[in-house]
Amino acid sequence: MRVLLTGATGFLGGHVAEHLSARGDTVRALVRKTSNTKLLSKLPNVELFEGSVEQADRVREAVADVDAVVHCAGIVKARSADEFFAVNVGGTSNLVEAVRSRGRPLRRLVLVSSLEAAGPSEDGAPVPVTQENPVTTYGRSKLAAEKVALAARDEVPVVVLRPGAIYGPRDGEIFEAFRSIQRGLLPLVDGGHAKGVWVYATDAAGACLRALDADVPSGRVYFVDDGCGPLALRDMLADAERALGKKALLRANLPVPFLMTVARGVEAFGRVSGRPVMLTREKASMLLQHWVCSSEATRAELGWAPQVPWSEGVVKAVHWYRESGWL
Repeated sequence: MRVLLTGATGFLGGHVAEHLSARGDTVRALVRKTSNTKLLSKLPNVELFEGSVEQADRVREAVADVDAVVHCAGIVKARSADEFFAVNVGGTSNLVEAVRSRGRPLRRLVLVSSLEAAGPSEDGAPVPVTQENPVTTYGRSKLAAEKVALAARDEVPVVVLRPGAIYGPRDGEIFEAFRSIQRGLLPLVDGGHAKGVWVYATDAAGACLRALDADVPSGRVYFVDDGCGPLALRDMLADAERALGKKALLRANLPVPFLMTVARGVEAFGRVSGRPVMLTREKASMLLQHWVCSSEATRAELGWAPQVPWSEGVVKAVHWYRESGWL
């Protein structure tokens, strides 16, 4: 099978490329001219196709002769709401329109969305897949991208995946928590009571492949997590300490007003420097909310089974960081 993969040089996309290549599929990786393609260049059956999802003409060329598409491309931080929507929604629209107009059917379009499209849980229980209550600009852009794809489900066979927090080898975002502990600081916000769900990177990639292959109706939306249930932030950080074999010397419980002040300062730096930043007030607020879903239907209908529970994954992640010289 020939598969167009967007976002192939990103964290999840790289793992999807590895999985597709390993099973013998031909991967057409849509990559920007400035992208780091070192990993992709080492994989068999991978073709680099220069372009981006914002370039409608390149997208049309990229989808012309493929059998399926895995759409991982997107941005998680931006300089403005317009930038989020231009890439996450506009890019998805270009892809859907290219598939619609290519003149022959597609086996499957897998759209990787996010739990943020559904929004947080009020009480720590899993949110229903029908929930549409995004509380961040990123979440709103991912929900809008879902709607673009799902509006075409009668013409384009589409499956949407909403993963929880993805972690593991090559992740540079959650890695910062490990590095902070390694340096001796364990920062908690509001006692670390907020709960979240996790999924190891290779399991998230496996879910993308099952979404490609499974015989399910077009328009289905599935959550992706490790099936172990929600984990409080304080417990997640304690597990990270155990995996590192080191307890932080300074355990700081950050007051919410202090966190928001810091986030406001980071936002101001982003505006002045013209750079996208991760720690915004929206993102800071997420640390106070429960992000909980259940992948029970995903496992039943896609025939997918996560292999790495958090208790093992956190150890594997630390091992990779050390082996790769990150820690």
